[in-house]
Order: sequence, then structure tokens, then C-alpha cells
Amino acid sequence: MNATAARWLNKVPEVTLSFWVIKILSTTVGETGADYLAVDAGLGAGWTSIGMAALLAIALFFQLRTKAYTPWIYWLTVVLVSIVGTQITDILTDKLDISLYTSTVIFSVLLALNFLVWYRTERSLSIRAIVTPRREVFYWATVLCTFALGTAAGHLATEALGLGFTLGAVIFALMIGATLLAWRLGANVVLTFWITYILTRPFGASLGDLLTQAKTYGGLGMGASWTSAIFLCVIVLLVAVAQIGVGNRRTLRP
Repeated sequence: MNATAARWLNKVPEVTLSFWVIKILSTTVGETGADYLAVDAGLGAGWTSIGMAALLAIALFFQLRTKAYTPWIYWLTVVLVSIVGTQITDILTDKLDISLYTSTVIFSVLLALNFLVWYRTERSLSIRAIVTPRREVFYWATVLCTFALGTAAGHLATEALGLGFTLGAVIFALMIGATLLAWRLGANVVLTFWITYILTRPFGASLGDLLTQAKTYGGLGMGASWTSAIFLCVIVLLVAVAQIGVGNRRTLRP
């Protein structure tokens, strides 16, 4: 592997406990943040989608131009992908009257096709092998598909199937736990990573709805603004710690 490829290994963070905590918080912020902007702030689904898509395009531009993993740019992109993925599903459901069953199938097919093309082109789906710009484009396309699919699947489970927010969150949490157990028992690392990555989105969507929705609808009534603010503060704190850690490692590097 040449020097350029080695530098690209740093474009995606190591998969640690902190990675999963920030990922879950980001998925919840995607759910609550989209609801806050579209409903509470009165922007509507259309303007929210346009504004967040524009910000996502800017964040992706800087993310793809960086020469090494930069925590604040990477996680800002993840949060924006989460919001845009939520909005895509909400527009299909609320504006185009496409059922959650249909949108779940559509995004499942798109995700499968993305994985297929990615693997046939690069012969690897591992995030430890994101060593070229093309692989990073595949990576972010996959991330967007997982967020859109997770939103649709989460709403399908909690609303269309009538599981409710609490039971939905518990079921997705148990599925994540079962996947992690399979990994500990020797299941394929890449497969279990992507399954967990996909499942954290509907878990985050269910958790977000549980926290924000009114008690009459089975939620805790915290509201989208407070939930988004609290979770964003935690994300900023964890990302700041990661950013300082990366900066210290680069300073100490000979």
C-alpha cells in the first residue's frame, strides 16, 4: 500500500464504544432535529429538506477533500446525513403518500444494490479499506441509504405495525445486542458491522419518537427542541474529545 492509500485509512474513525454512542445520538438527532425544523420551527418538509441537503453537500465537499480523519467534519456530515435521510422518508410518506411498507422495501433494495456495486467494484465492504475517493463515495452513499431505510423501518415498526415507541426501541436494541453477540462469537466482522449500523438508525428513530412525542401518543413529552439540544451537546462534547485526541496524536507523530 502506498503512502497516499495509507493516509486514506484515517478518513473513517475506528469502531469503538464512542463511535457507537455518537452514531446512536446522531440518529436520534436526525429524527428529532428534522421534526423540530419542519414542524416546531415552521420551515416545513420542503424547505427543511432543501436547506439540509445544501448543508450536507457542503459538509461532504470538505469531508471528501480532507487528507485525514477529522472528527468534527466527519460527524457533522453524519448528523446532516441523518436529517436528510429522515426528510427523504418523511416526504415519501407524508407528501407523496407512499406507504412505509413500500419505502422500506425501496430503501432495502437501494441499499442492497449499493452494496453489490460497491463490492463488485472494490472487492471489499470494510470501512477499514476506505483508502480511495471512490470508496469513500460508496461509503457515504451507503450511510445515506442506511439512514433513509432505518427511518422507514423504525416508523413501520412503531406506527404501521403498532409496536409503539417503547417496545420498538426495545426490540431494535435487542437486535443490536444479538448482532454484537454474534460478532463476539466469531461472525463476520464486516457483516455484523453493517447490520449493527443499519439497526442503530431505527433504534434511534424509535428512541427519538419516544422522547419527543406527547404522552397521549405513548411518548415522554420532552419535545423535539429540548431532545435535539441535549443530544447535540453530548455529541459536541464527545466529538471535541475525539478532535483533541487526533490533534495530540498528530503532534506527537515524528
